[in-house]
Amino acid sequence: MLPLDIAGLPPVAAFDVGGEIYVTSNVCTHNVALLSDGFFEGDTIECPLHGGCFNVRTGEATQFPCEVPLQTYPVIVEGGDLYTEIKDH
Repeated sequence: MLPLDIAGLPPVAAFDVGGEIYVTSNVCTHNVALLSDGFFEGDTIECPLHGGCFNVRTGEATQFPCEVPLQTYPVIVEGGDLYTEIKDH
């Protein structure tokens, strides 16, 4: 996983799941915490604050106390570059 800090945009993170790249919000929907400070395994990111989990492929909240899904973003990988579309927030 890699946090992406892009001026003027909300915090996002990129996750490599078996060679496929997924980009989601980097902020837990349960409480304000950076998910990239948590534990990432398979396609699941665990929030470091309360242990709630999300599926990074879909954004689905998969473990309480998280109930609201993460925002996900489309990804295109060209060469070694990653592109995603983050619309107004």
